[in-house]
Amino acid sequence: MFYLDLFAALNRRVDYVLIGGLAISLHGIERATMDIDVTVTMTPGNLSALVDMARELGMTPVLPVPLETLADLDQLAQWHRERNLEAFALRAPGLTGVTLDVLLYPPIDHAQLRSRAVTFRAGDIPIVVASIDDLIALKEAVGRPIDLADVAHLKRLKDV
Repeated sequence: MFYLDLFAALNRRVDYVLIGGLAISLHGIERATMDIDVTVTMTPGNLSALVDMARELGMTPVLPVPLETLADLDQLAQWHRERNLEAFALRAPGLTGVTLDVLLYPPIDHAQLRSRAVTFRAGDIPIVVASIDDLIALKEAVGRPIDLADVAHLKRLKDV
């Protein structure tokens, strides 16, 4: 199964935190989503590991650029400044609509996200997931209607 293979590969190579709809589902809130949203440590070594992992899994960029562009910090920063690039999406092989969306510049520092993250297990595979409070902050920063609905559910979950 692609999702398990992805998280096994991420755990072997990449400093990441799962955010977004799948993270919300793992916290126990019913949320339909096909994409996998992560944030990663934005260092050359970690991004190179992410590129290697994507290549190993046969993933390709949604943008018409070489996969190695994901490890080019200067290029990513330029696209962020000039084109408002927020995430670098990687397409899963043979799975229509399934992407790994790498949030490049989250409103919360990755190290802080990581320090407060919780780990869930899918069988024997650990999945590092943003805390409820951090998911709330991330969703509030985006502010789309679906994100605000997620915030309401997450706040209710905190009160349980």
